[in-house]
Amino acid sequence: MSRPRIAILSRLAESTSVTRHEAAVTALRLAEAVWAAGGEPISFLPVANSNLAERLEGIHGVLMPGGGDVNPSRYGQELTTAAIYGVNDLQDQTDLEIYEYAKRVGLPLLAICRGLQVVNVAQGGTLVQDMPNRHQNFVHKITVNDPSVLGMTVPVAMASCFHHQCIDELGAGLTVLATAEAGHVEAFQVEAKAWTVGLQWHPEDNYLEFPENLSIFEKFVSEAAKTQL
Repeated sequence: MSRPRIAILSRLAESTSVTRHEAAVTALRLAEAVWAAGGEPISFLPVANSNLAERLEGIHGVLMPGGGDVNPSRYGQELTTAAIYGVNDLQDQTDLEIYEYAKRVGLPLLAICRGLQVVNVAQGGTLVQDMPNRHQNFVHKITVNDPSVLGMTVPVAMASCFHHQCIDELGAGLTVLATAEAGHVEAFQVEAKAWTVGLQWHPEDNYLEFPENLSIFEKFVSEAAKTQL
């Protein structure tokens, strides 16, 4: 078949080096990883209250990438730190709407970094607003409990991280696949109709050097290829 079409949720930026105004962006490295895994990456504009059945027609899977922080009000908290950045209520709303839609209809979904945190919040969980020891520009080795879920042939991954928040209370229906030495969740699987996984790290950062990270994208794309349109 032709390449499975993967909707990558665009992230809203106040400015970029090549635009005169605000921008909706997709990280090149992320799109390249999807392509390398056999998928067709397609940027998906955040639009609130849109007809997702219509907009996602012809899409085989959804990728929810990293980005700014989720508004603490989404998980029932007040802002407690000046470290929170990039909060955008439109971004939060559309991420949550698309996640709920994908889960309901059975679209495979891969959630990365902020994406994992959005899914946790959607499932009723909470976040640590600012970690005591931030994992920014941080690479560490993690052990995956069930590597087959991620398409990995080995239980160890080199996780490239850039996050100052992490899961505090785990949401309902989430099974932990990996935990950092620091104690926070690094990966989970969602109880859903289709393959739905969250990663706290960025496998796109080093998928060329570490094949286990490419394997995750390949697993995602292979699951997306099963989608009945």
